[in-house]
Parts: sequence; C-alpha cells; structure tokens
Amino acid sequence: MHILTVGINYKKTPVHIREKFAIPINALTEALQELRQTKSILECVIVSTCNRTEVYAVVDQLHTGRYYIKRFLSETFDIQKEVFEPFLDIKENDEAVQHIFEVPVGLDSMILGETQILGQIKEAFFTAQEAGTTGTIFNMLFKQVITTAKKAHAETDIGQNAVSVSYAAIELGKKVFGDLSAKKVLILGAGKMSELTVKHLNANGVSEVFVVNRTYERAVELAQKFNGQAYDYSQLDQCLQQVDIVISSTGANHYVMTKQQIEDMMSARHDHPLFLIDIAVPRDLDPAIHEVENAFLYDIDDLNGIVNANLEERKKEAVKIQEMIAIEMDEFSKWLNTLGVVPVITALRQKALSIQEETVQSILNKCPDLDEREEKVIRKHTKSIVNQMLRDPITRVKELAGEPGARDSLDLVTEIFALEEEIKEQEKIERAQQLAKRIDKKQKAYKEQAVRNELPAH
Repeated sequence: MHILTVGINYKKTPVHIREKFAIPINALTEALQELRQTKSILECVIVSTCNRTEVYAVVDQLHTGRYYIKRFLSETFDIQKEVFEPFLDIKENDEAVQHIFEVPVGLDSMILGETQILGQIKEAFFTAQEAGTTGTIFNMLFKQVITTAKKAHAETDIGQNAVSVSYAAIELGKKVFGDLSAKKVLILGAGKMSELTVKHLNANGVSEVFVVNRTYERAVELAQKFNGQAYDYSQLDQCLQQVDIVISSTGANHYVMTKQQIEDMMSARHDHPLFLIDIAVPRDLDPAIHEVENAFLYDIDDLNGIVNANLEERKKEAVKIQEMIAIEMDEFSKWLNTLGVVPVITALRQKALSIQEETVQSILNKCPDLDEREEKVIRKHTKSIVNQMLRDPITRVKELAGEPGARDSLDLVTEIFALEEEIKEQEKIERAQQLAKRIDKKQKAYKEQAVRNELPAH
C-alpha cells in the first residue's frame, strides 16, 4: 500500500494547460467513482481549483498507480499524455503525505498562507467520502490534515499580513482610518486590479464605493458587482469632493490627477483629509500631491515595501507550521504502521485457531465417547496452548510496526507463517463489506429522492 499525489498546478503548468483540467463540482462525484474503479486505486480524492487539479490516491503499487492515474487524466480530459506529462507534479509516500498537509494550510499556494484553499480541500474530501472513494487511510489522514490546518491558522499569524498589492492598499487604509465601513471610497479605473481592490473593500465592510472609468460601461459593470455607484470620467471632480479614499489603477500613460487639481479640490473639501493610493504602473497620480496639506499619497513602491515585509513575516510563521506538520506526519506514520500490523495479526490468529479447531475435531473423531464436559475441557486447553504460543509473536509484531523497515519485517512474518492466503481472504471480505456499504448508501439516497419526489410542491 502506498500514498501517491499526481497533479497539475500553478508552479509547473501554464494557465492555458491548467485550465483544460478543471473539473466542475457537479462532475466531481462521477470522476471520483470512475477513478476508484480503476486498477490499482484503493482510495482517492480529487482537488480541482483555479490553481491546481490534483489526484490524491492510495494505491497497491506505485508504478501501476502512476500509470492508471495518468490514463485517467488523459481519458477524462481528452488530452494526450504526451501533452501534460512534462508538467505533472508527482509525489510518493512521505513526500505525498507532506504535500497533502501543506496544501490546505496555504504553504503550497500562490499567495503564501491564503485561507480559501482549506475550504476547497474540505469540500473535495467530503465529496469523496459521499462518493464512497475514501477508506480507512484517507478518512484518518484528511481528518488529521484539516484539524492541523485549522490549528495552524488559529495559532499562527500565517494569514494576517497582506501579501497582495490590492489587499495591502486596504490594510494601509485601515491603519490610517481604523474602521473603513463608514468611509466613502473612489476607485479610479475598472480593470482586474480595481476589481480585486473592490472585493477587499467589500469584505472589510465598505458599502459606499464610487467607480470612475473613461469607458462608462466598464464602470457600470464593476459597480454592479458590488452594489457600488458608477460615474462618468467627467464627474471625477464631483466624486473627489465626497470621498475619503481614492484608489487609482488605470492604464493611462500620463498623470490622471495633478497636484494643482488636488489643491483646488481640498478647499472645496474644507481640508478634510484625503487618502490616495496609486497602484498603477506607470503612475496615475502626480507624486507632488504628497506636498498638499491633508492629502496623503502612497504609490506601488510603498505598497510593495509593505507586501515584502509582510511576506517575510508569513515565511516566519510558515516555519512554525512546518514544525507542526512534522509532528503530525510522525503521528500519522506511527498509526499507518500500526494499521499494517492488523491484517498480519488477524491472519495469524485465524490460522492458529483453524489448526486448533481441526485438532479438536480429530481428537473427537478418535474419542467418540467423550461427554460434553470433557469436550469443553479439551477445547479450553488446546485454545489456551494456542493463545500462549501466540502471545509473544503478536507482541513482537506490534513492536516491529514502529521500527524502521517495518514493512519488510511484516512481510517476513507473513512468509514465515505462510499467511498469504489468510490475508487475501481478509481483503476479499473487506472489499465485499465496502461494496455493500456503497450499495446501501446509494439505495438510501434513491429512497430519499423518491420520497422527495412524492412530496407535494409548495
């Protein structure tokens, strides 16, 4: 048994390749079940976000697991393996487990420490659980992973410092004004950076957002997304008289706001403070504006300084989280090794008790006149002999699980006691039980759907 991750992510893969592997949420269950039915795949979870599509799998053999996951990706997305193989990020066993721990806490994200990915990992895992494609190993691993991610976000400041320019602009505004919810904000420009900025403003409670753009239709489009107000570029001076904060990000190749313009505006504002953030390159706002009394101007370099300092702080927090993950990985490894012992011990007991039962039956056949009490004594004492003989080997097998090379040691025990057939029989029983559970779950879902269909419409 091995753990394997195979993925397409932002680190190695350009967006024009990455976007071909997106799985809609309504197609995820079918994809999971198709993958689970593939040879070598024992358990699986699929994560599909804008920055990654990754398959996490428990496989019986690494080489066959890799092969069939690649084939699944090729067939599911109708892309030749030769096209995407150079971009694949493949991790095995301990490295794969570490990756699964790092993703939900944001250590593998484009923006270090971002928190959105944790919710996406939880949703992917719960979808896999409902689809019946997880089992003992992934149920334990993902429960531990999600708990660790929550703990990391709660006990460190990994997500507390702004590491994007648009978010840093908002954080800077909060440092100047404190609560932003009562402030009026003017967004000059309606491009991608402006939209990101409005999202952050919205998340911080700002309800009065004015959008000014040379193309009025674009201003309307952006304003409508966030219940803001759109204005034509000719109304810029009118807007400047009303707002507390200006965030500018246009594509102009000249200053769209001058020192003289702001000086004239300040008298109309009765010298009420105006906070200006220029996140455009080339700059939108005349650097001389900072000379105007009660006008506070910051440009992209100021924000980058904040971002870089905050990124260093996040990196320090990431080191703490790596230490937490190392501890959790050690705990999971111990549990996993112990899990490998269970089939061996069960098989050893079954084989010993089977021999004991055959021996008792042989005695009874040769001594047909034994009464019930005598038969019970024979069964009790022969079983006692078996248990005493097994006590030390079972204790030693449990100890082997925590030692280096545990898998090889367990394989040797299996070979010495010739337990292969018993272990195979256990695996058949477990597969049958898992299949029965999935069938029961589907039947229950069908019954619930049938009941809902029979309910009167409201």
